[in-house]
Amino acid sequence: MDITEIARMAGVSRSTVSRYLNDGYVSTEKREAIKRVIEETGYTPSQQAKTLRTGKTDVIGVILPKINSASVSRIVGGITSVLNDRGYRLLLANTNNNGSAEVDYLRLFSEGNEVDGIILIATYFDDAHLKAMANLSVPIVIIDQELGGYSCVYQDDYHALLDLTQIVLRHAEHPAYVGVLEKDVSAGHNRRQGFLDACAKAGVEVPERACELADFTVDSGYEATERLLDAYPELDAVVCATDSIAYGAMTCLHEFGHAVPDEVQVCGVGDSDLSQIVTPTLTTVHFFYWTSGTEAARMLLERIADRTTVARQLRMGYEVRVRNSTL
Repeated sequence: MDITEIARMAGVSRSTVSRYLNDGYVSTEKREAIKRVIEETGYTPSQQAKTLRTGKTDVIGVILPKINSASVSRIVGGITSVLNDRGYRLLLANTNNNGSAEVDYLRLFSEGNEVDGIILIATYFDDAHLKAMANLSVPIVIIDQELGGYSCVYQDDYHALLDLTQIVLRHAEHPAYVGVLEKDVSAGHNRRQGFLDACAKAGVEVPERACELADFTVDSGYEATERLLDAYPELDAVVCATDSIAYGAMTCLHEFGHAVPDEVQVCGVGDSDLSQIVTPTLTTVHFFYWTSGTEAARMLLERIADRTTVARQLRMGYEVRVRNSTL
């Protein structure tokens, strides 16, 4: 079944069917006839043929660092809610936090008319990333990192940790911090700097032994907290760069006999579903990840529609959700 057969059955020309399929002008009578034949036959236009005719694939490539991340799933949910309504399909590329894989997907999506645009949920940028993005033939929008010259939707990580730490410092004199690698500017550098600046403003000294690194897992949070207890036993608060790290910290403190929050306060970032289920419930930062996804999708569609090269950047707000893991 092809459009020639559809045209014969509907009693119209082949060009009329083509205009109908591409949202061109067709009279109401002929439009109804074509629609009736398509519904009766179950005809589906060839996507490849449509791409050749219009130069559009109706596909958006989404490159993400970790598909089972709570924050990433919310972002993708927001992206999907917008793009589905506009008739786009998503092509998801999960890199498992592999920077080389991100670069490979940037190149792949840009070659051979694979997608109409790209959304990159970013963790860091190196020279290979920057070169690949500079060579893109399709628009790109970045989520969760700020990068000059590119359209971005990102979180206010610095002020979020500044505010979160100030809450903890009301009842803490020896705060510790478990962060992630600084090459992740948003979650690594900016969150750590927010913690340190809040402590400095309160006149609280933070020795080097009071800071540890982890990855984005519960196990890593547990291990980092265990190292802190050895190196900085006087700690009375653990500020964590993510909720997952905080869950590990709470587990470690419990197993070593430290009551949360009476002896040691704990807080995290992300407001994942578990934050309201764990005991005690976790004080955390709520970022509007779903809305970040919807805003990024709309931003990308605007760039696809008018081919503008003007970069637009949006810094999202946040809320500190104070619960039972802090005093």
